[in-house]
Amino acid sequence: MDTSFIRGVIPPIVTPVDDEERLDEQGLRRIVDHVIEGGVHGILALGSNGEFFALDPEDQQRVVAVTAQQSAGRAPVYAGIAAISTREGIKQARKYEELGARAISILPPMFITPTQDELFDHFKKIAEATSLPVLLYNNPDKVGNNITPALLERLAEIPNIVGIKDSSGDQTLTAEYIRRTRAQGFKVLAGRDIMILSTLVYGGAGCVASTANVVPRLVVEIYDKFMAGDIQGSLEAQYRLAPLRMAWNLGSFPVATKDAVNLIGLQAGKPILPNTSCSEENLGKIRGILEGLGAVRSS
Repeated sequence: MDTSFIRGVIPPIVTPVDDEERLDEQGLRRIVDHVIEGGVHGILALGSNGEFFALDPEDQQRVVAVTAQQSAGRAPVYAGIAAISTREGIKQARKYEELGARAISILPPMFITPTQDELFDHFKKIAEATSLPVLLYNNPDKVGNNITPALLERLAEIPNIVGIKDSSGDQTLTAEYIRRTRAQGFKVLAGRDIMILSTLVYGGAGCVASTANVVPRLVVEIYDKFMAGDIQGSLEAQYRLAPLRMAWNLGSFPVATKDAVNLIGLQAGKPILPNTSCSEENLGKIRGILEGLGAVRSS
């Protein structure tokens, strides 16, 4: 199985919506073009920043289909699965493969608290339902379930489970993921934009970075300079990115990403209710950071 494309910077793209909170197809196409023009190495549709949780199944499928169509082979498309039931996860994996996804990402079930063995079986059965490479997605703060290093070692033995995005914010956990699976060529990606360089230094393969929706070239600079051996240059790019990522705390998750996309002129629509945009004061703070990065387009 070819996994060489699983590397670098992969933005979990926001989902533009219209006034009826339905997919704005043309807006999505603009965002796909924006991140590809910024040099990203892949695109994740239906990630957390894509508000997957607020989209109905029809729009979820349209997001994957339009993203794959607009990408047109310029960047591989990953499709996110966050099903609570294994049955639904299998259904989504098969459908997203049919719609043109190049890989899938699977989040542990939220709300319920499965055992490690139940999590293993859940991931295994979904992975076996598709021929695509599978990235796991660890985000314990949001779903309440953690993929332990011991569980990851077991899951890494499944042929098409080839990597994991770690959004725990725990560098020790990320490092253990890498240490325990490095002999198999398993791909570990940073899920926190503040930890891109540190994950690369430990041996990670890249990042799934929400800030790459907004300033893709800067995020790609962190990766490219590291790969070229320019550690200091990579570090300076990481430092420049940090204030933008820290500004995501100015709104309820994940609205600040979409607000920032709107501020740079990409017109992604409003966050899907019950989430609402950041306050005017906090939008001003985000705008100031974006202006400092040269990211706000002149009108």
